[in-house]
Amino acid sequence: MKNKQAVLDSIIKQGMLPLFFYEDADVSLQVVRTLYKAGVRVMEYTNRAKEAFENFKILKAAVDAEMPDFYFGAGTIKTKDDANKYIEAGTDFIVAPTINSEVGAIVNRRGGLWIPGCMTPTEIHLAQEHGAALIKIFPANVLGPGFVTAVSDVFRGQLFMPTGGVELNRENISGWFKAGVCAVGMGSKLITKEILQNKLYDQLYADTVKALELVQSSR
Repeated sequence: MKNKQAVLDSIIKQGMLPLFFYEDADVSLQVVRTLYKAGVRVMEYTNRAKEAFENFKILKAAVDAEMPDFYFGAGTIKTKDDANKYIEAGTDFIVAPTINSEVGAIVNRRGGLWIPGCMTPTEIHLAQEHGAALIKIFPANVLGPGFVTAVSDVFRGQLFMPTGGVELNRENISGWFKAGVCAVGMGSKLITKEILQNKLYDQLYADTVKALELVQSSR
């Protein structure tokens, strides 16, 4: 795994973590290449279906060959078996929708970045106890920026990243940064079903550039 602080710094600098999964490996690869061309230097590929692992290995090989300054992580990692499998496949970091202390311990032993998902103050406290430097607020569209504002005073210094329903518009993105997040996770609102199904790579490029610009201007 890549150095924990280096990956974390890259996520904070970028201010956005794109994430997606698609069954077709060739389309997935073109999406990754398009994101990179648009300026993305760190992203997550989610483990959401049976094709995910084989696709991940194909994408990781291409990233290593074509994009040496790119951090490529695995998401939706809920079990220690999946954590070990993706680490062996070369993931640079691990993202999860839940807190599994065994997953956290595996990643921490490797010196990598583990980003667990939390929905309550109790879960945030538990994630901190297991070494989470960055916590994913999930599902973001349910909790809202007000949740981050409320818990930030209780968990001073903790880094948060909302994921799940972050919208591609200035009002939504700026609202999250005003609440105190260090980055936003962007999935289906950026890499839409329409883009994937119709291979709309030019649109994805333009939308990604727009998202990165919105993030930078919203800080």
